[in-house]
Amino acid sequence: MSHIPALRTELDASPLSAYLGPLVALRRDLHAHPELKFEEHRTADRIAAYLKALGVPIHRGLGGTGIVATIAGKGSAFGSSSRAIGIRADMDALPIQEMNVFDHRSQSDGRMHACGHDGHTAMLLGAATLLAQRPEFDGTVHLIFQPGEEGGAGARLMMEEGLFTMFPCEAVFALHNWPALPAGEMGVRVGPIMASANRFEIRVHGRGGHAALPHTTVDPIPVACAIVGQLQSLVSRGTDPLDSAVLTVGKIEAGTIENIIPDEAAIYGTCRTLSPQTLKRMLEGIERVATHVAAAHEARVTILWKPGYPSTCNSHHEARFMGEVMRELVGEKHAHPDVMPAMTAEDFGFMLEQIPGAYGFIGNGANGKPGVTLHSPSYDFNDDNIALGARFWERLVHRWFATSHKETP
Repeated sequence: MSHIPALRTELDASPLSAYLGPLVALRRDLHAHPELKFEEHRTADRIAAYLKALGVPIHRGLGGTGIVATIAGKGSAFGSSSRAIGIRADMDALPIQEMNVFDHRSQSDGRMHACGHDGHTAMLLGAATLLAQRPEFDGTVHLIFQPGEEGGAGARLMMEEGLFTMFPCEAVFALHNWPALPAGEMGVRVGPIMASANRFEIRVHGRGGHAALPHTTVDPIPVACAIVGQLQSLVSRGTDPLDSAVLTVGKIEAGTIENIIPDEAAIYGTCRTLSPQTLKRMLEGIERVATHVAAAHEARVTILWKPGYPSTCNSHHEARFMGEVMRELVGEKHAHPDVMPAMTAEDFGFMLEQIPGAYGFIGNGANGKPGVTLHSPSYDFNDDNIALGARFWERLVHRWFATSHKETP
């Protein structure tokens, strides 16, 4: 963040400065001891111990390993308030073998924090530190430490187990470290900021036989290949160029040996869109293409849909508010109120389907340049973001409760 000297000075002078060393050490400890979805027991214990040392009350067990910490403001000129908001950080790691060689690299084979959730946790603990020291806000903030974001839909599970019934929120917010943005920059947008993610399996049913007698069979392998080729037209020729959709076939299975034509071939893929309307059209298109291409070759298909995460769609008011706080903190030049959406998926979208809110990006690049991509075996969270993220959350809380936040019709 050396390109923003004023911000660096402000962060160094903040009440958090004395806590930064322990927070960085904690973040690196979490990185060295990654835990997969719903296995975040040690991680949750470290979080709970830190919060208890601050004197912040916590509730454990939602979603298995989830934690909700509650900090009640001491009131302000507006008087006491029943208003509350939520801020969420995810805790889980990925099943990836780490390739980094620094001292805090993963000590667990096949597991690493390749998405920066260790950093999200540290930023929110930093926010807890600041808010516990300065609770001069007229409301309550619930700090949500969520398990199972990486494919486990931990956000939905916490909600199903009563998250927003036990801890009502008028708005909910989250940040994700973002390697495409240089460190010291932040971004948000109104509307979809991350895509929905749905998986599918297409089984092509043919009629097997001897490889030397193909005319007596209905070979499912070329049928599967034809389906894959035609599916690409759903994006290249069936989607508005100004819209966004991704259809990827990542796996094809068929056969047991070279000289036998199998009875079946299976196609596995994912479909990602930013809007429900585009998703509906894509799913209808997948079924139409697969069914008719198979019929043209005297084969048939069965399709298994595997619903995933909804698009992460930011509410207008909350996204604009988040953008204002970003601009106040990092300056207009380094705040992006209409950042480019991503086709990655995020289960925070479940929370935004129930509660108004916003999801933003905090730059994770280094030396003013984009960093290593997410889910890379060489990824690491930028520790400079612990102070920046914590300060951002503190400012957002104070600013939110200082205003009524009633939208004009």
